[in-house]
Amino acid sequence: MSESPWRRAARGAFLLDEHGDPRPTIFAEMSALAARTGAINLGQGYPDEDGPTEVLDAARAAIADGVNQYPPGLGTQELREAIVRHQRRFYGLEVDPENEVLVTAGATEAIAATLLALVGHGDEVVVLEPSYDAYGALIALAGGRRVAVPLATPDFQPDPDALRAAVGERTRVILLNSPHNPTGTVLEPAFLDVAIELAHRFDAYVVTDEVYEHLVFDGVRHVPAATRPGAGERVVSISSAGKTFRTTGWKIGWLTAPAPVRDAILAVKQFLTYVNGAPFQPAIARGLDLPDAFFDGAAAELQQRRDVLSAGLRAAGFAVSRPAGSYFVIADAAPLGVTDAESFCRRLPELAGVVGVPLGAFVAPERRDGYRTLVRFAFCKRLEVLDEAAHRLAGLRGAVD
Repeated sequence: MSESPWRRAARGAFLLDEHGDPRPTIFAEMSALAARTGAINLGQGYPDEDGPTEVLDAARAAIADGVNQYPPGLGTQELREAIVRHQRRFYGLEVDPENEVLVTAGATEAIAATLLALVGHGDEVVVLEPSYDAYGALIALAGGRRVAVPLATPDFQPDPDALRAAVGERTRVILLNSPHNPTGTVLEPAFLDVAIELAHRFDAYVVTDEVYEHLVFDGVRHVPAATRPGAGERVVSISSAGKTFRTTGWKIGWLTAPAPVRDAILAVKQFLTYVNGAPFQPAIARGLDLPDAFFDGAAAELQQRRDVLSAGLRAAGFAVSRPAGSYFVIADAAPLGVTDAESFCRRLPELAGVVGVPLGAFVAPERRDGYRTLVRFAFCKRLEVLDEAAHRLAGLRGAVD
């Protein structure tokens, strides 16, 4: 009997146990543990406060004005044109709103529709590992094979030679994520150039997940692959509103791609959600047109929160990475005597009243050895919550057996 789609997805996300039965994700397990114990949940990457007033008010106004039925299949004209302005304003990219833009139910649907459109049975999809857990599941649903390029401590930057070794005749998609979840690394332009060159050589596509594009720190600049030489017909760029505008529950995402590729993705997307979020689309259009001060302020605020949590983790005895972007910091618990981050994370609510997620959850089981003591913590929370988490973590020294 052939394998069912749900089992393929569970296998792709490493969610089948030793008996081949599905098990819950570590994220669901840790969030339930936080709720049960009253621990501060720094395991799941969502903000604990609302987004900008201008965006929220625009959604309320749209609902009151009757924008509550199906929007156009491509997304509203207002939002598609705002996406075009955004790409031009921040990156100097010229995009056609009629033929090269598609609004989706968050970035995850954009990734799903793209992979289902471009990947066939037995095709290979190259990812950076650790990788966002949905990638493996979606590659498996598309019938593809996941090929990993490892990211190693301390900076989690990928090796261009490792990418060259991973890409070959069966590669259909090189799936990149920058700023990167879970490690917070920001890809160098030279690495993007290698990916694009390989896509040309092997008739593949570079698909970029850029949902944290505005949340970069320390003067680091996010460079989209679509701006690099040769990007042309080879790059699909994906982003969303959830992270930038703290509206993760609205699920408004988008992609830009060459017209024939956009049309192929649309052909799949129309049978997934069809359309979504009618009153939220004009609200996100409003957000994309906010002044530079908003985008700069969002990054600066999040950088401050990164620094507060990182200082607390260091004081507790962790070795801590310095992410250049995203919502997350990676902490090494080895200096505390920890040898297994997964069991440590299950004990952390009892030890310190805080929840994190083992980094190994983002890595194929056979390659987890290099990540056994690493934990991902989210710093996209209010400062008072992070201060309290740091205070609780301070009691860890000497508490770990």
